Amino acid sequence: MHWFVILFFLCAACGTQPAPMMFGGARHETIVDGRTFVVYRKGNRVEVIRDGPAGPGEHDKIRATMIEIVPWLTGCQVVRRSVEGDSGALRARVTCPRGRR
Repeated sequence: MHWFVILFFLCAACGTQPAPMMFGGARHETIVDGRTFVVYRKGNRVEVIRDGPAGPGEHDKIRATMIEIVPWLTGCQVVRRSVEGDSGALRARVTCPRGRR
Protein backbone atom coordinates (compact mmCIF):
# COMPACT_ATOMS: atom_id res chain seq x y z
CA MET A 1 0.00 0.00 0.00
CA HIS A 2 2.84 2.41 0.76
CA TRP A 3 4.28 2.09 -2.74
CA PHE A 4 0.89 3.01 -4.20
CA VAL A 5 0.74 6.24 -2.18
CA ILE A 6 4.29 7.15 -3.20
CA LEU A 7 3.52 6.42 -6.86
CA PHE A 8 0.33 8.49 -6.67
CA PHE A 9 2.16 11.55 -5.34
CA LEU A 10 4.99 11.17 -7.85
CA CYS A 11 2.51 11.10 -10.73
CA ALA A 12 0.57 14.04 -9.32
CA ALA A 13 3.77 16.06 -9.10
CA CYS A 14 4.55 15.47 -12.77
CA GLY A 15 1.56 17.42 -14.08
CA THR A 16 0.05 16.78 -17.48
CA GLN A 17 2.37 14.65 -19.59
CA PRO A 18 1.90 13.57 -23.21
CA ALA A 19 2.06 10.04 -24.51
CA PRO A 20 5.62 9.00 -25.40
CA MET A 21 4.94 9.43 -29.15
CA MET A 22 4.21 13.13 -28.50
CA PHE A 23 7.45 13.88 -26.60
CA GLY A 24 9.11 16.89 -28.17
CA GLY A 25 5.86 18.20 -29.63
CA ALA A 26 4.65 21.77 -29.29
CA ARG A 27 2.66 22.33 -26.07
CA HIS A 28 -0.33 24.65 -25.84
CA GLU A 29 -2.53 25.26 -22.80
CA THR A 30 -5.91 26.93 -22.38
CA ILE A 31 -8.80 27.18 -19.94
CA VAL A 32 -12.35 26.75 -21.24
CA ASP A 33 -15.40 26.74 -18.97
CA GLY A 34 -13.11 26.56 -15.95
CA ARG A 35 -11.29 23.46 -17.18
CA THR A 36 -7.64 23.34 -18.17
CA PHE A 37 -6.78 21.61 -21.44
CA VAL A 38 -3.29 20.89 -22.74
CA VAL A 39 -2.72 20.24 -26.44
CA TYR A 40 0.44 18.61 -27.74
CA ARG A 41 1.10 18.74 -31.49
CA LYS A 42 3.82 16.84 -33.24
CA GLY A 43 3.74 16.70 -37.03
CA ASN A 44 0.26 15.77 -38.15
CA ARG A 45 -0.82 14.36 -34.76
CA VAL A 46 -2.34 16.01 -31.69
CA GLU A 47 -3.10 14.86 -28.19
CA VAL A 48 -5.52 16.83 -26.00
CA ILE A 49 -5.49 16.20 -22.26
CA ARG A 50 -8.06 17.46 -19.77
CA ASP A 51 -6.63 18.40 -16.42
CA GLY A 52 -9.05 17.94 -13.52
CA PRO A 53 -12.23 16.03 -12.79
CA ALA A 54 -15.45 15.75 -14.79
CA GLY A 55 -18.86 14.87 -13.46
CA PRO A 56 -21.47 12.50 -14.85
CA GLY A 57 -23.10 13.78 -18.03
CA GLU A 58 -20.26 16.20 -18.85
CA HIS A 59 -18.10 13.92 -20.97
CA ASP A 60 -19.73 14.49 -24.39
CA LYS A 61 -19.52 18.29 -24.03
CA ILE A 62 -15.92 18.08 -22.83
CA ARG A 63 -14.94 15.83 -25.74
CA ALA A 64 -16.52 18.29 -28.20
CA THR A 65 -14.62 21.14 -26.54
CA MET A 66 -11.37 19.19 -26.85
CA ILE A 67 -11.89 18.86 -30.61
CA GLU A 68 -12.88 22.55 -30.95
CA ILE A 69 -9.78 23.92 -29.21
CA VAL A 70 -7.29 22.23 -31.53
CA PRO A 71 -7.72 24.78 -34.38
CA TRP A 72 -7.68 27.70 -31.89
CA LEU A 73 -4.36 26.64 -30.46
CA THR A 74 -2.58 25.02 -33.41
CA GLY A 75 -4.15 26.48 -36.56
CA CYS A 76 -4.73 22.92 -37.78
CA GLN A 77 -8.03 21.13 -38.43
CA VAL A 78 -8.87 17.81 -36.77
CA VAL A 79 -9.50 14.88 -39.11
CA ARG A 80 -12.76 13.77 -37.46
CA ARG A 81 -12.58 10.12 -38.49
CA SER A 82 -9.18 9.80 -36.81
CA VAL A 83 -10.34 10.89 -33.33
CA GLU A 84 -9.63 8.34 -30.58
CA GLY A 85 -9.95 8.51 -26.83
CA ASP A 86 -12.32 10.00 -24.31
CA SER A 87 -12.85 13.20 -22.33
CA GLY A 88 -9.64 12.61 -20.38
CA ALA A 89 -7.21 12.19 -23.28
CA LEU A 90 -8.01 12.44 -26.95
CA ARG A 91 -5.73 11.79 -29.92
CA ALA A 92 -6.24 12.62 -33.60
CA ARG A 93 -4.59 13.44 -36.89
CA VAL A 94 -4.68 17.02 -38.12
CA THR A 95 -4.33 18.80 -41.44
CA CYS A 96 -2.42 22.05 -41.34
CA PRO A 97 -2.18 24.90 -43.85
CA ARG A 98 1.18 25.61 -45.43
CA GLY A 99 3.56 27.20 -42.97
CA ARG A 100 2.07 25.34 -39.98
CA ARG A 101 3.46 21.93 -40.87
